Amino acid sequence: MTITVSGRPIPPAPWSEPRRYTRAGVPPLNSGDHLTRAEFERRYLAHPEIKNAELVEGVVHVSSPARFNQHGAPHASVVGWLFNYAAATPGALVCNNATVRLDYENEPQPDAMLRLEPAHGGTSRVSEDDYVEGPPDLVVEVAASSAAYDLHEKLRSYQRNGVREYLVLQVYEQQVRWFVLREGAYVPLEPDEAGVLRSEIFPGLWLQSGAIWTGDLAQLLSVLQEGLASPQHAEFAKRLQAQRMQGS
Repeated sequence: MTITVSGRPIPPAPWSEPRRYTRAGVPPLNSGDHLTRAEFERRYLAHPEIKNAELVEGVVHVSSPARFNQHGAPHASVVGWLFNYAAATPGALVCNNATVRLDYENEPQPDAMLRLEPAHGGTSRVSEDDYVEGPPDLVVEVAASSAAYDLHEKLRSYQRNGVREYLVLQVYEQQVRWFVLREGAYVPLEPDEAGVLRSEIFPGLWLQSGAIWTGDLAQLLSVLQEGLASPQHAEFAKRLQAQRMQGS
């Protein structure tokens, strides 16, 4: 039955009808769909109401709304940590929640990443249509627990595609796992005697993982500042700055 107001028909609410091939013949995008990367992109672009979706090993994952303590707070902390590192490191680029084209079955949307341009030795680039292509140098994911696909299918995808470092925040266990790619396989990065994790490809990127779970942002940034004051970071920043000047 058509409802009318002042003699004019009122169209049905969009949620009252099943999702069909509505947008120019493009079908819906649902978790569990098995798609190629090209088909995933076609459907994702046709559904702007979906804000976060990934293709991992050929399977679609559409994210649920994010909660504060279980995702939003640790996510914000790690992005701020990376932002402060990038601010002190010429050529280092931090990104939050951007799509990455890895291969024909993988197009993840990492919670955060840190990358260098190819001219600085980075392993990814930004395409003409403004997507990251190739493996970022460092990827960060906030995972609900050790059972999450971030530590299984997604880890294997990042490893196979050459993401050089992979940092996972496991919220349920309140654990940080930092993997380094060596000879094609991930091995855990071990903390030093003070419990600080230190990146191997981004000198000076130091993390006191306990500060993530206590919400102690001052300690998080204090440990990072120690890393930024290290001779290793000074040498790295000097080299990046020289490369930038040569390219200008």
